Amino acid sequence: MRYLHIGNGITIKKSGIVGIFDLDSSTVSGITRKYISENEKKGRILYGDSDLPRAFILYDGDGEGDHRIRLSRISSGGLKQRAENDYNEYNDYKDDGRI
Repeated sequence: MRYLHIGNGITIKKSGIVGIFDLDSSTVSGITRKYISENEKKGRILYGDSDLPRAFILYDGDGEGDHRIRLSRISSGGLKQRAENDYNEYNDYKDDGRI
């Protein structure tokens, strides 16, 4: 599958993902906090919902190297597992006869 579902009906192209990071452990670094703060001021952080985010995904927003950040309430480990296993809800439905 070419897309990663990051929760709340939002998908990101896998080919554009630069990294998936745990929000708690990665924001310990001052450099990361500064990077996130600067991108928030530029309007490059996109919120999926109002729930407390657990991870952030750094990705190429327009295919031209314009990086953006998406916050997700799914843990970085859960997102990584989905990406590696080609998580595909459609195929789950198809395989058990619901479609």
